[in-house]
Amino acid sequence: MEQRLKPLRAKSFAVLAIALLLCGPWVGWWTLIPLAIAGGMFLVTDRGLQTSAHPEYRMAVAWLSSELAIAVSVALTGGPRSAAVSWLVLPVVTLAARFNVRGVIAGTSVAAILILASSLGVHPAYVIASPQEVVFRLALLGAVALLSLALMQSDLQHRTESIIDPLTSMLNRNALRVRVEELRHQALFVQQPIGLIVADLDHFKEVNDTHGHATGDSVLRDIAYCLRKRLRAFDLAYRLGGEEFLVLLPGADAHQAAILAEDLRQTISGSHHSGLPVTMSFGVSASQPSSFDYDRAFEAADHALYAAKAAGRNCVRVDGAADVSSPPLEQLQSTRLEPALTS
Repeated sequence: MEQRLKPLRAKSFAVLAIALLLCGPWVGWWTLIPLAIAGGMFLVTDRGLQTSAHPEYRMAVAWLSSELAIAVSVALTGGPRSAAVSWLVLPVVTLAARFNVRGVIAGTSVAAILILASSLGVHPAYVIASPQEVVFRLALLGAVALLSLALMQSDLQHRTESIIDPLTSMLNRNALRVRVEELRHQALFVQQPIGLIVADLDHFKEVNDTHGHATGDSVLRDIAYCLRKRLRAFDLAYRLGGEEFLVLLPGADAHQAAILAEDLRQTISGSHHSGLPVTMSFGVSASQPSSFDYDRAFEAADHALYAAKAAGRNCVRVDGAADVSSPPLEQLQSTRLEPALTS
């Protein structure tokens, strides 16, 4: 969302600068200085945003600086009489695009405090004599915050519906496209491989034909739950369609991915799902440590999956390996995938 706001924010700063230039003879040319300071803060923030461990903190500082710059301008151009008081509402519009409900409440509260401080702190007698000057601006602030929050929540709901598979509640292909691009940049930064596991339910058509599609759907939901609960917090599982699933493993090489795939295979085959014995076949591959070519890695894992099917199903095959035997249980228990990338 910040990437979408960036060009619009630049245009908004340009609009405000034009207004200040046109009104310079009346309000003073110096009013461009606070605007330039706020713009500079956002430039500094944008440069380190991608690599920051806490980008939300950086954005909060830049946002607060813009509010403070406006508040200073208001105080120096007449306080409650200043025509720029309403500008304190502008940054609030973007809060819901960057932060959760608590962040919106906190930011709106800060804006309200600055409106009061730049008004009461400059001309308290004027505010007491004409309280509507402040009350109306506070009402505008609250209304804008509520409307922007409602619009953003609606947008988030629609975006969630577009990336979540309704049957299994797993991420779908739309979400995968976005994540692949993120992982490509992260792989360049941390110089770590990314493992891929492609999984396919064995003889799933027979489940639908024999027991009905309702049972088949129930099996898919059970399988999705089993896959998710065996993964690390930042490993992501996707339903590609039908009975095919994909798992992305940031920081895992082919050997580590194969061990996890075998763990998943044993978990699926070790219990019944919706009352039926079900097995899965797995294909495994991994990218180079410094480069994540998703298409190539997926093609390799998909070929390995076909090899697993050809080998009799209910097994794991790794790209480039003639055969992958099932690792013993003690190896699965002793092998850990250490986190290397953040989700």
